[in-house]
Amino acid sequence: MPKKNSHAMKMLISLLAGSGAGLAMSMASANPVVIGYVMDVQMVPAVCAYDPLKNKKRKCLEGYSLNITGLYPETNGRDCSTQSSAKLSPLQAKVVARIMPDENARVALWQNIGGCVPMNASQYFRTIINHADKLKIPEELTSQDTRVMQANVLRNKMLKMNSGLLSQSIEFNCMQTRAGSMLTEIKICYKNNGQYKSCPVNVVSNCPANFTIKGSF
Repeated sequence: MPKKNSHAMKMLISLLAGSGAGLAMSMASANPVVIGYVMDVQMVPAVCAYDPLKNKKRKCLEGYSLNITGLYPETNGRDCSTQSSAKLSPLQAKVVARIMPDENARVALWQNIGGCVPMNASQYFRTIINHADKLKIPEELTSQDTRVMQANVLRNKMLKMNSGLLSQSIEFNCMQTRAGSMLTEIKICYKNNGQYKSCPVNVVSNCPANFTIKGSF
């Protein structure tokens, strides 16, 4: 090969290599960066009693007291939708249904967040089961009795029951009713390795110092 052409070819290869490296860096920067997860624990009796669109769901009709609505990844803000399958084995689906009884909701959840989760659907829902099984819940949250409770009392109970749980790892959500504030959801925040961590700044409590916990059916 003539030296001139050889030199030109080397320049072209160099340019292509540089372009490829830049493309790789661009693609890497586009990948979701998960810095933690937020698990939503729903107070089923409260939601079913005050949301007519949900009171015919299985979790309402069969008297669930708690329901996991999702384990949401903290990401760099990209679209997290996926077309990958949310299908679980019959055995795993039965286990997951104990805390996430609505199959359509499970499928919709995965389709909305699966693109940002570094695992397949089976691994993701297994992670939810592991987190839910590990989390110990005060009896007031599953009691048949409706009661008024102080937020700091409930928080302290959860801290005592769960080793490693931080005060900043728990956020309460409430809705306003004619009777006052009703607890509808508890958010628990995790590191990628499953340990508890402080919730991100966009996850905050909206409950007052005292709120009502609606008794189970």
